[in-house]
Amino acid sequence: MTKDSNSVRLYEKGNYAGTYTEIPAFNPGRSWRDGMVSGNGENGYVTSGSPYADTFIFQYMWFNYPSGDPRAIPEELTGQLAAARRNVFDLNDQWKITFPDGTTRRRTFLYSYHPGHQLRLNAKNKGTVSGYERWTNYETAETGVRYSDECGEWIRTSFTSREDNVSITKIVQSSAGAKINMIISIDDISGMYKARDGLSELTALQYKKLVDPNATYIVQVAHYPSYPGSELIDGGYAGLTRVVVVNGTQKRVLLADTNEPMNVGEERNPAIQVIDADAVYLITQSNRTFDMGKIDDFAGMTQYSIVDCLFQNTNAVAEKYKDVSGKFDYDAALAPHALKHAAEFNAVRFSLAGDEDDKLADNITLINAQKASKSRINHAFMEQVYNQGRYALICCSGSSAPRLYGMWTGEWNPGWRAIYTLDANVNLQVSPMNTGHMTHAQLGYITFFLRNTPDFEYNARMAYGMHDALQVSVNSDIDRGMHVEYDNDYPFQYWNAGASWCLLPIFEYWQCCGNGQIPINDYMRIHELKPILSVRDGGLTDGEFEKLLEKGYLDLEKDILLPLLTKQANFWEQLCTPEYYTDVNGNACYEEGKSVLNPGEKYLLIPTYSPENNPIGYNSTLTANATMDISAARDGLHMVITVEQAVMREGYEAAVERWESLLGLLPDYKVDKDGALREWAMNEYTENNNHRHLSHLYPAWPAYETQNDAELTKAAITAMENRNKYNTSDATAGHGWMHKALVSARLKDGNEVAAALLPMMTDSGYYASLMTDHDTNRRCDTYCTDTLFGTVGAVNEALLFSNTGEIEVLPALPSEWHSGSIHGLMARTRVEVRALTWDLLSKTVRVTLNSIVNSNEIKLKLGIPWTKATVNGREAAALEGRYGEYLHLSLNSGIDVTVEFTLSD
Repeated sequence: MTKDSNSVRLYEKGNYAGTYTEIPAFNPGRSWRDGMVSGNGENGYVTSGSPYADTFIFQYMWFNYPSGDPRAIPEELTGQLAAARRNVFDLNDQWKITFPDGTTRRRTFLYSYHPGHQLRLNAKNKGTVSGYERWTNYETAETGVRYSDECGEWIRTSFTSREDNVSITKIVQSSAGAKINMIISIDDISGMYKARDGLSELTALQYKKLVDPNATYIVQVAHYPSYPGSELIDGGYAGLTRVVVVNGTQKRVLLADTNEPMNVGEERNPAIQVIDADAVYLITQSNRTFDMGKIDDFAGMTQYSIVDCLFQNTNAVAEKYKDVSGKFDYDAALAPHALKHAAEFNAVRFSLAGDEDDKLADNITLINAQKASKSRINHAFMEQVYNQGRYALICCSGSSAPRLYGMWTGEWNPGWRAIYTLDANVNLQVSPMNTGHMTHAQLGYITFFLRNTPDFEYNARMAYGMHDALQVSVNSDIDRGMHVEYDNDYPFQYWNAGASWCLLPIFEYWQCCGNGQIPINDYMRIHELKPILSVRDGGLTDGEFEKLLEKGYLDLEKDILLPLLTKQANFWEQLCTPEYYTDVNGNACYEEGKSVLNPGEKYLLIPTYSPENNPIGYNSTLTANATMDISAARDGLHMVITVEQAVMREGYEAAVERWESLLGLLPDYKVDKDGALREWAMNEYTENNNHRHLSHLYPAWPAYETQNDAELTKAAITAMENRNKYNTSDATAGHGWMHKALVSARLKDGNEVAAALLPMMTDSGYYASLMTDHDTNRRCDTYCTDTLFGTVGAVNEALLFSNTGEIEVLPALPSEWHSGSIHGLMARTRVEVRALTWDLLSKTVRVTLNSIVNSNEIKLKLGIPWTKATVNGREAAALEGRYGEYLHLSLNSGIDVTVEFTLSD
C-alpha cells in the first residue's frame, strides 16, 4: 500500500518512491537506472515516472547488436592442446596460445544487448507538482505514477502483458476533468547513455522514426550494420507504439530536426500530438528480424514487414479489448495477464518480523535506513529486496535466462555488453528459480541452454578434439555460445566445469517438480539440435526427429536431461587420459603412451581453469586439478547416473557402471596445512586466497557434497575463513558477495549469510528503483541483477536446504532473524513447503509439507537444536543418523503434513 493511508490503495504488494529521476533526451548519464521496470521475459520497459516528461525505454530480450568480429573459433586452437597440457605440467606459466598472426589473445564474437526505442511523453501544460509518488505493483507487474497540480490529480499506469506480449500504458484526464495534451515522440539513439562511448560500430547503424498519416502509431525501425559472416547481416529491429485516443484529437506533427547522423528517414523527427483527450492508451511491442533487406536499400525503403507485423499485433490488442461502447478497456487487458503474473509471484511469500516502522516506507527511506544500520540487516529492507528480486526475476523470465542486466537497459554498449556469463553471474541469477516455485523461469533457462547447445558441442570439438561432448562457454550473447577469449589470464577454452554447473539447474527443476513436457519454441535452434537430443552418438534418426517435432514438446527426462548429461559426462571421460595422472602419494605424473591407470592412481585433470585465480608464484590461470572441475565432474556424473536409473532405458546398467567407474578414478580433493580445502588439488601449487571468487567451494554450492561429509565441510569452512582474511584486493563485486552468501548457507552459517548480503545493502548497490548495480560502490558503471536475484536464492537456501530424500529447515538462520515465515518454497524432493514459520522467543518452529508424488520418503532435519517434535499433533521420535537427528516422514500426494518443533533452551 502507499504511505498515505488516506489515499486510494493502488496495490497490496509493491514498492514506491516519492521522487523520480528525469531522463534528458541528450547526455542522460545513468538516470535511466532509477526507473521502475516491468516485463514478461520477452518484451518489457523501464519508465522514469517524470510527471511531465516521462520516458519509456522499451526492451526486447533478444535484441543483439552485431560486431565485426568473426563468428568462428580459429582452427589452430585444437592443435595447441598438447602444448597446453605439457607446459602446465612443467609449471611453465609463460606459455601462451599463439595464433598465426603472432597474437596471443583472441576475442571473436560477442554481440551486445541494446535498448529499444525511448518513447517520450511531453505534457503541454505543466504546473506545480504535489503529492508525487511512483510505484511498482508486484502482483500485476504494473508501474504507476500519481501526482497533483493545479488541474487536479493525475494517474497513469503501465504493464507488460504475459497474455498478449505487449506493453500497455493508460493515461486519463485529471480528477478535476482537465484534458490530456501532450507530444508523443521518440528520442535520438545518439542521445542515449554510452551511445557515443566505446561502440564505434554504432555509427554503422541506420534507423528511421515513422508516424503513419493518421497518427495511429509511432515507430522506430533500424537496420543493423552488415558485417560479413554476421547472422544479422540483413537484420534489424523495430519498436512500435499504437496510440489510442479517447474523445480527443491525434495528429502527426514534425519536431525540429536534431541532425542525428544515423537517422536516414526522409522526415527525421515525426511525432504525435494529442489534443484535449479524455484518455490515451499506448500499446507497444518490439521485435527483431533477420530479413530487413540490404542495408544499401534501407534509406529508400517505404515498407517494412517487421513494422507491419508489429502494427497488426498491437492493433489486434486494441480491438480485442474494446468495451461495449467501442472504447479500449485497460482493465480487461490487465485481467488475464494479472491472473498469470500474480499466480507466479504469490507462489512464495516471505516475512521477517522487526523494523515494523519501516514496513510502509518508500524506497529511498528504506535504502537510507539500511545504510544507517551498517552491522545488521534492516528487516523491512530485507523483505522488500526479496520481493523486488522475486518480482524482477519473474519479469525477465520465460523466453531466455536473465541477462547480466536482467532484461533492462537504457544504454548502448552496456557493461560486459549485458551478455550471459556462465561461470558465475547466470548461475547466481537462477539460484532461486527452482526452490522459488517458479514456472516461466525454468522454461526460459532451458530454451537458453538448448539454443546454445550446438555451440557447446562445437567448443568441445575445437578446444579438445572431442566428439559427442559438451563444453559450455564462459560467455554467451544469446544467439551464440562459442569460446570468446584465449590468453593466460582468461583461458576460457579450458574452463571445464560449465556443462555440469549449467545443467544442474535443469536437474534441480526435475528434482523439485518431476518429469514434464517442455514446449518446443522458435528460439531453440531445434534443427541444429537434431544430432544432440539423443544419448546415442550420432543423434536422432530423421524419423525420430520428425516425431519429436510433431509432438511439439520435449520430454524433460528423455529428450533433455539424459542426452545432455550424457554428453557432459562424455566430456569428463575424454578429458581424462592415463598419460597424466597422480600417483599413490598424490604427485602429478606424466608418462607418454600410458594407456591404463594402476591401482591407487587417479586421473590428473589437465588443463583446468579456476576463474579467475592463479596459485602464488605461478603467473597463469591455466592450471591442473582445479577443485571446481573435480567437484563439477563428480556432481555431473552423479546427475547422469541418477537420471539413467530413473529413465531405465535399454542398456542403462552398462552406462551406470561406466560412470561409476570414472567417478572412482577422479582426483581426490586436497587440504592445505591449515586444513583448508585447496583450490587446486596439486602438491606443486601454493594457494592464493587474495581473490573474491570461491570456485573451489563448488562442493558446498552449487553441489551438495559438504552436506554429508563432516571433514569436507570443515575444510570448506576453513577455506572460506581464509578468503575472508586474505582477500583484500577486490571486495566490491556483487557476484562475489552473493556467491559467498550461497556457500555460507550451505555451510550452515547464517551470520555469514547476513554478512555477505550487507555490503551491497549498506553501500551503493541499490538504486532508487531497488534494482542493483554490479558493485558495492558502482565502480564498474554496470547495472546488474545478479545481486538482486542472488539475494533471493541466498535467503531461500538459508531457510531451507533440500536434496533428493532430505529436507532441512532453517539450516542457516541469521541469529537476528528471531521470527518470520516463508510460504511456498519447493524442496528438491518433489515437496512443496507450504508454510515454514519460526519464533525463537516462543521456541517453536512449524513446517507444513505437501508432496506432489506418492510414497515420498523424507528425512526431515531442523538446523536449530530441539527437544520435541509433533507430526500432525502426535509426538514423533527422532532417529539418529550419521550427521545428527532427523524425523522420517512418509508423504503422499496432496496430503498436508505439519511438523512442530519445540526448541531447546
